[in-house]
Amino acid sequence: MRAPRRSSHQVLTLNIFTTTMANEKLVYMDHSATTATDPEVIQAMLPWFSEHYGNPSSLYRLARESRTAIEDARKKVAVAIGATPEEIFFTSGGTESDNWALIGTAFSHKKKGTHIITTAIEHHAILHTCEYLKKQGFSVTYLPPDESGKIQIEDIRAAITEKTILISVMFANNEIGTIQPIHEIGHICRERGIIFHTDAVQAIGNVPINVTNMDIDLLSLSGHKFYGPKGTGALYIRKGVRIDSYLHGGAQEKRKRAGTENVPGIVGLGVAIEKAVHDQEVKTKRIRDLRDRLLERIFTEIPNCRLNGHKTDRLPGNINICFEFIEGESLILLLDHAGIAASTGSACSSGSLEPSHVLMAIGVPIEIAHGSLRLTLGHENTEEHVEYVCKELKKAVEKLRAMSPLYADYMKKRQ
Repeated sequence: MRAPRRSSHQVLTLNIFTTTMANEKLVYMDHSATTATDPEVIQAMLPWFSEHYGNPSSLYRLARESRTAIEDARKKVAVAIGATPEEIFFTSGGTESDNWALIGTAFSHKKKGTHIITTAIEHHAILHTCEYLKKQGFSVTYLPPDESGKIQIEDIRAAITEKTILISVMFANNEIGTIQPIHEIGHICRERGIIFHTDAVQAIGNVPINVTNMDIDLLSLSGHKFYGPKGTGALYIRKGVRIDSYLHGGAQEKRKRAGTENVPGIVGLGVAIEKAVHDQEVKTKRIRDLRDRLLERIFTEIPNCRLNGHKTDRLPGNINICFEFIEGESLILLLDHAGIAASTGSACSSGSLEPSHVLMAIGVPIEIAHGSLRLTLGHENTEEHVEYVCKELKKAVEKLRAMSPLYADYMKKRQ
């Protein structure tokens, strides 16, 4: 029996992984997937593993030290987003915070209404939670974005019904980086008495946030997106907002989120968010300048590519580009071979060969969407990184197009 024929993508994958990486150094440009834990954050966490290890729920001094550390971190998170410490509840990360915000609000307000509004480009932590809620009897409206990834205010107004109890719109998109008109959406919700939640996982440290000024009722955040430890996060719940508990058991987090607290992680989260918002404008300008330099080089030197997302209202370090006539997975593997870490979309869906739901929602043709690349820059990136990535990206695209019969046909038609 003949062996099944391998695709060009599969052959390329085998070729790459049977050779040694040509470049031992790593140029990391996938900061929207995760960030390295800051050394200062690690140092702050270490004593709480083995020296100050008391259970915060106990009464003795060792336990009181842990409680004090948690409350200190709570204050730091509150200051970072313009909240009060009493409105901050620690979780295991953005996914838990999103689940809690939606499920807790939905069941708490079920007698008032069963309609939820969200968008077609949310993170799967929102989309899959909405699918769960639909099975529980709730109805969900998914608002489409425009071609830049923006949700239109008039579409939100038109979608609201007498049964609408919750609107959830992400602050900034994790794939294409587009920033939403959060203040305007919050104002509409406050006018209509509707709970407003925003997934701000990508926005913390990149965009100024004040939950009070922006009329935000619920906000999700995750520590590992801004150089904090993985497995840490928080949910902001505005004082006066009713929301059911998500985890049941002990009396931790004001009886709203049971379970012994992750003291080292919470301490690390507090230090990380404090650092993330310190001199934020200066840090984000530097990253934005690097991003714009890289974008300029790419569009000058590589033909047949398109930028996805809003041109100006986007995260400072975000680049999302589709390259025609190639497969994104193959491009990622070639860049990895050159020591460059990037992605084709969100980390949570990187194992899927399906085109990005975000790119589909903004109208990118499916054959082009498969050639997407996301580069997300961080504090450690340099001008040298930009030059190196541009050089290797150009080589990788040229190599893949040389293997593409579609590109060969395209070039023949141009002659």
